[in-house]
Amino acid sequence: MTHTLDADDLFIHRVQYHAARLRLNFFLIDPQWVDLFREKMERGEVWARVLLNMNSEHHNAQDPYSRLVRLAADRKTQVIDHPETALASFDKARLHPRLVDSGIQVPFTRIVPNAEAKVFRLTDEDRIALGSPFVIKPSLGYGRRGVNMEATSESDLAKCATDWPGNDYLLQKRLVPKTIGNWPAYFRVYYAFGSVWCNWWNCYTDHSRPVTSEEFTTLSLQPLEELVRRLASLSGMRFFSTEIMQTPNDEFVSIDYVNDQCHMLSQSANSQIGVPDSVVEAIAQRLVEGAAELAR
Repeated sequence: MTHTLDADDLFIHRVQYHAARLRLNFFLIDPQWVDLFREKMERGEVWARVLLNMNSEHHNAQDPYSRLVRLAADRKTQVIDHPETALASFDKARLHPRLVDSGIQVPFTRIVPNAEAKVFRLTDEDRIALGSPFVIKPSLGYGRRGVNMEATSESDLAKCATDWPGNDYLLQKRLVPKTIGNWPAYFRVYYAFGSVWCNWWNCYTDHSRPVTSEEFTTLSLQPLEELVRRLASLSGMRFFSTEIMQTPNDEFVSIDYVNDQCHMLSQSANSQIGVPDSVVEAIAQRLVEGAAELAR
């Protein structure tokens, strides 16, 4: 497993535990080992049947983890997930039209190619459909990097293109979730080898908690699972998270489509922004079980 050791201790420990439980050899490729491991793999001195990739910059060919992951894929190692599959899903500008064609509900979006970003002009129809303020997202951004939630004009797009070059850009209508109790109806849903975990995610505070089975039924939240399974089928991804909003009109809208290499920071490590411990533990177990299935 590739990893940068950035405070995901619970996740790493549970992966190690379940690998041992299933009698799998396990090696953690942290920053100290990544270059040496790749060199030895190139020489055929080490290999892996399965590589769980928790850290790489797919769009950066010089990133040491990307080089390792691509080498592993070329050597027929089962990579979770294959770099070409992951990049096609991670690139929001490439994935968005496929979501629209498949009938998945998404915000109104205008995609601006990188070459046009600094000269692009909104039409009157665009302005009406986007509203103000609207959202700008770099197609290869993640962790809110480069995202502007308060955009009002083309100058915001030009600034984004300067600050985050080399992307296409998504201009999207800014939607506001309905409120259920004291929580915004905004969800982060995880998918791993056919298993699904639905979590409330407060988009204003970053705090999350699992959706209970009672809430799932009484609040009619079945579309969350249906939507994440459609995303898995469409993208071919075996492990990812997604963000889904329920609007005041009770529509379930895909907001942040496919997040590869999910950050498994636990709530025991960071109570405010961490993933609930029970979810971290369950995902770690399912990933190891999935790796064992692939290895066989």
